[in-house]
Amino acid sequence: MCPGLPERRPPAVVGVFSLSLLVSGLQRFPLGWRPPSLFVLDRPASGVFLSPGRPVLWTCSTVGVCGSAEEGPPSMDLIALLKSQFLCHLIFCYVFIASGLIINTLQLFTLLLWPINKQLFRKINCRLSYCISSQLVMLLEWWSGSECIIHTDPRAYPKYGKENAIVVLNHKFEIDFLCGWSLAERFGVLGGSKVLAKKELAYVPIIGWMWYFTEMVFCTRKWEQDRKTVSESLLHLRDYPEKYFFLIHCEGTRFTEKKHQISMQVAQAKGLPSLKHHLLPRTKGFAITVRSLRNVVSAVYDCTLNFRNNENPTLLGVLNGKKYHADLYVRRIPLGEVPEDEDRCAAWLHKLYQEKDALQEEYSRTGTFPGTPMVPPRRPWTLVNWLFWASLLLYPFFRFLVNVVRSGSSLTLASFVLVFFMASMGVRWMIGVTEIDKGSAYGNMDSKQKKHSD
Repeated sequence: MCPGLPERRPPAVVGVFSLSLLVSGLQRFPLGWRPPSLFVLDRPASGVFLSPGRPVLWTCSTVGVCGSAEEGPPSMDLIALLKSQFLCHLIFCYVFIASGLIINTLQLFTLLLWPINKQLFRKINCRLSYCISSQLVMLLEWWSGSECIIHTDPRAYPKYGKENAIVVLNHKFEIDFLCGWSLAERFGVLGGSKVLAKKELAYVPIIGWMWYFTEMVFCTRKWEQDRKTVSESLLHLRDYPEKYFFLIHCEGTRFTEKKHQISMQVAQAKGLPSLKHHLLPRTKGFAITVRSLRNVVSAVYDCTLNFRNNENPTLLGVLNGKKYHADLYVRRIPLGEVPEDEDRCAAWLHKLYQEKDALQEEYSRTGTFPGTPMVPPRRPWTLVNWLFWASLLLYPFFRFLVNVVRSGSSLTLASFVLVFFMASMGVRWMIGVTEIDKGSAYGNMDSKQKKHSD
């Protein structure tokens, strides 16, 4: 080291080193192994074996191949224990919050492009939003290692990701939205994908603000207010430059027994067949989506999600590194088969949910969905994106932390603890938005108005 020159530290080494535990827990692939473009299960009933022709059996998951089918070494128990530690959660939360606020700030500046070049504004915000949403997908695919097998028609599979589509997904689990994002990521359309979301989510920092800049469609679930605003938002997407999945939960809120009871009372009053595993779908939002995006969207993807062994997945569980095992049935329905007339479209959607309910009933009996089980290969970009932000943000954070400790100032330490506590509460609040028991009420307005608002 030369006299008079400041000490040089390895650039971002601390940030990358902090990820070594994460990467080491995922280094379970044999040397020289290369992922095939698509895995097809040889034995759909068990969902374990793959068919690229290797003599070794590998467990199949939504992140490709997770490891050998035989029991893992005892060291994996230690890794599972470390994944549940608060320090790991602190790292994830810090990177997510810091990077999210930076990205939201960049998105704010891109507003200058809107009057000049709207399509460039959209393309930039697609990529900026991917930097945020892919971090949550990374937690599911890499950190948690959760498995998800897609059951679908092999003839429809090549079209996934190459066309715009309306994705109709059941709304029963706390991470069903994350599974929808994972589906979009697997087919390369996560950055541009849209949702029909309740308006309250627009005010959630980072995620909600990101959605605002990517032209998400927000609704109040009061048809008198949504008729015009939702239609206008959807029409703006007709010239969107990127491929996207438009995710819509037609049930409007997550399934609970209390909501289901109220919903079936409405179904009985309307003379509609009862559903066992779903709430009565709200048809008007779906109908206006189909009408506004016709000739732009090619198909409806009927997606039905369930988890094996009666698992009850949560976002906190994913953050703790808990592994979940999901099955996702995907059926491609050409948009031309969906009626244009609102009443006929509503009847079509009710019939679709009766079919979805029958699928769930069959799954509860057999433990599998119809169709060919497939696992699209995972893309590395979710992990690469997180490693980039971690390397960029963790090193200065640790330097700041060391300087705070060295300062010995009680006021400084107390301020740091306060900021840390507030940030932790903020993250817990954002996670709480996904919790089923914190979901919106169902049927209150219906009881007051004595009718069901679709």
